[in-house]
Amino acid sequence: MRKAIREFFALTLFIALTFTTAGCSDDTPKEKLDPVVKTATFTDEYKSEDSWLVYWYLCGTDLESDGGAASTDFQELLEVKLPDNVKVLIQTGGTNQWQNNVVSSSAVERFLYDSNGLQRIESLPDADMGDVNTLADFIRYGAQMQADHRVFVFWDHGGGSAAGVCFDERTNNFLDLNDIRNAFTATHQPSNDNPPFEMIGFDACLMATYDTVNTLDGLAKYVTASEEVEPGLGWNYTGWVGALAQNPAMGGAKLGQVICDTYYSACSEYDLEDTVTLSVIDLNNLPELRTAYEAFGLEALKAAYKNPRNFFSTFGRGAVNAENYGGNNRQTGYTNMVDLIDLAKGTKGILPKTSDRLINAVDSAVVYRINGAYRDKGGGLSSFYSYSGDEDSLVRYLNQDAAPLPQKILYYYLIYGEIPENVKAYVEQSEIPEMPAPMPTTPPAQRQEIFQISQLEDFQVQMDSDGNAFVQLNEDQMDLLSSVHCQLAYIDTNEDIILYLGSDADVNADWDNGMFKDNFRGVWPMLDGHPVYVEITTENDGYNLYSIPIKLNGVECNLLVAYVYADEKYYILGARKGIDNNGMSDRDLIKLRAGDEITTIHYGMTISGDDNDFTKVEVDTFDVTENTQIKDVPLGNGNYGYCFEFMSPTDDSALSNFILFTITDGQITTNVDIQ
Repeated sequence: MRKAIREFFALTLFIALTFTTAGCSDDTPKEKLDPVVKTATFTDEYKSEDSWLVYWYLCGTDLESDGGAASTDFQELLEVKLPDNVKVLIQTGGTNQWQNNVVSSSAVERFLYDSNGLQRIESLPDADMGDVNTLADFIRYGAQMQADHRVFVFWDHGGGSAAGVCFDERTNNFLDLNDIRNAFTATHQPSNDNPPFEMIGFDACLMATYDTVNTLDGLAKYVTASEEVEPGLGWNYTGWVGALAQNPAMGGAKLGQVICDTYYSACSEYDLEDTVTLSVIDLNNLPELRTAYEAFGLEALKAAYKNPRNFFSTFGRGAVNAENYGGNNRQTGYTNMVDLIDLAKGTKGILPKTSDRLINAVDSAVVYRINGAYRDKGGGLSSFYSYSGDEDSLVRYLNQDAAPLPQKILYYYLIYGEIPENVKAYVEQSEIPEMPAPMPTTPPAQRQEIFQISQLEDFQVQMDSDGNAFVQLNEDQMDLLSSVHCQLAYIDTNEDIILYLGSDADVNADWDNGMFKDNFRGVWPMLDGHPVYVEITTENDGYNLYSIPIKLNGVECNLLVAYVYADEKYYILGARKGIDNNGMSDRDLIKLRAGDEITTIHYGMTISGDDNDFTKVEVDTFDVTENTQIKDVPLGNGNYGYCFEFMSPTDDSALSNFILFTITDGQITTNVDIQ
């Protein structure tokens, strides 16, 4: 991008995009929306004199070195006065620099916190907290200590079924699900009748997954974890450890409930509760859950085998519309995690035999959960779905022993366009068959394309008698699609620029008849009157979620925004960095504060240039105020290119041809193809 173009954006963009400011000041505070809670009452299961040992695997990573989040939780723990029969064993490491004067940054250390206070009991040579042997050694050490009941808590980043947990920022290694099971079984013999741990918990993002709980089969009675990204403050250790100290007679279900409730309460204090989730899963119900999920996958696989394009496009629409976690779009990155119940509900039409059974099995297994107002569709347990179409993520998933074979074959088929020869007989049998030899976990020599979405590139947009733009797709073309969005760009041929404004799902869609019409009204979201690039991340019956790229105090982030239909208003939820290359999501949801500096980020290109790629452009810098808000504002006079974006289930896309909307003093006229 030439310097002159960038200067043009900075100096004249807001002349081109004039807008009306009347009524933009809205001091109405956001009302607190109620969480969704699966209510339950749990009675005490043990004696008050029973002894407890809590293992805390505290992998500090950049959460500690950048902001001291681990130290904060450490201090929360130290505010609890423990009785003689409750002890906490802690292992620290995994970060470049601890932000306290107790923990060493150059060693793996072990501490014991009990009724006598905190004591360092071991200082070991520095080790990789993302290595299975480091975890196994800690578990082995704790097993030597007497306890009637044991709880294990992982603390760090998490990335879901394919990525795992506990990212050591010094080595870039992390623990996948296989590592976790291997570490526990190196010391403890799994037992469904008498698991060695009362509860295994994940104070980490995205770990309330089917594959996680299946990994822990026979190792714990309960699992407590979050489907969604956790805020940086994480669990409330004063709250839940304090509750256990006051009542050691409680069982794992009640302890998980306390963790959920105190977590949500702490998030509410910092206005971070809107998108949080936390679930308590009873592994006693895992056998039925496993059978139901594998049956669901097998029904899907057999349907895909008969007609892959039609099935995967319809299944993909169910996944796109289901509640999913961590973003799963090009702007924020992909975690490839979807809520199981919401996925099953959205695909009942094509999977009628197994959907209800899966819904009931998940609901039975999740004995308690709490969901923020903008995560209200989740049932408490997620699963892998390849939103990204990415081979690396798929291969990591295929390598997890706990992932069910039908789902492995299904997503292999989706991404590579074929089924491995050694599992074809498994797919072709009419009843649930015996498991075949392990399927390949490496890509085939040549990838087959099920969805040749490129055939929709430059698809003709038509105009109806009312001036509405529309596309009409036939049945074969519909079988290429998982979703249809619209894209908008500001175009100035005199100045030779195109400024990309973003994408939305604001399309009048008739999926039954293949008809998609524009709903352009000449408005666009603006942040304190400044135009922003927006990308839709979640479509819901009551609200949409959007991501807006910005620099917040000089650091690139994505501003997370909810639009609530009933209020006809946008609400700013906070800012978060994206997903890293390992699929780990950043936990820190940063709330905007008065005085913060925001720089809007757009994408622009020249019309006549040889380079057809949009270039990132920093446009305007301004300060956050007490009344900072996002609001739909009328676009100013000018030309706006509009097209439909056709998305395939493997995240490939094609654009229709553009039409031109011209706005003159609030009046919109439509012109045909501008290419």
